[in-house]
Amino acid sequence: MVRDLALFLGEMIRHPGEVVALAPSSAATARRMTEGLEAAVGPIVELGPGTGSFTRAILARGIAPERLTLMEMNARFCEELTHAFPGVTVLNRPAQEIAEIGLADIGAVICGVPVLARPKIQREVVGAAFRVMRPGGFFTQITYSPRPPISVEMRHELGLACEDLGTVWANFPPAQVFRFRAARTH
Repeated sequence: MVRDLALFLGEMIRHPGEVVALAPSSAATARRMTEGLEAAVGPIVELGPGTGSFTRAILARGIAPERLTLMEMNARFCEELTHAFPGVTVLNRPAQEIAEIGLADIGAVICGVPVLARPKIQREVVGAAFRVMRPGGFFTQITYSPRPPISVEMRHELGLACEDLGTVWANFPPAQVFRFRAARTH
């Protein structure tokens, strides 16, 4: 944990455009972000894993490392993640390229990449993820706002339904977790 924090702070100083969180996410937040993964079918993708707090929680839920792909822009984080999580695929690529990594029928996406009030990123990341997601798959997003990080208008444009998974107070700052699924059409 101390080593992760030191790595995180060092990379935040060296590459502020790549590390945008204030601190690594807590174990409590990681557990909330990964709720329900046991039932997910197909590959699982984590966007912006940083030092791996969500990755640890994903694997702790019994997900086989071979099913998990991490997409991280920071090269140093990628080196550490590759070493820390044998068998997991680690790609030094931006989240916007999720539809270009050769996976289809993705069962779940766990996202630490900030999308709040960034419509272009929402289309490029969330929209792209749903293009390669299997029916019934879900996209779980952390935010530090009490409101969903994707506006009602954007959810309508992307065809998404939103579920509030609640606030995690044991995080700095407190985190809100939302889950998005393709809205059912009648």
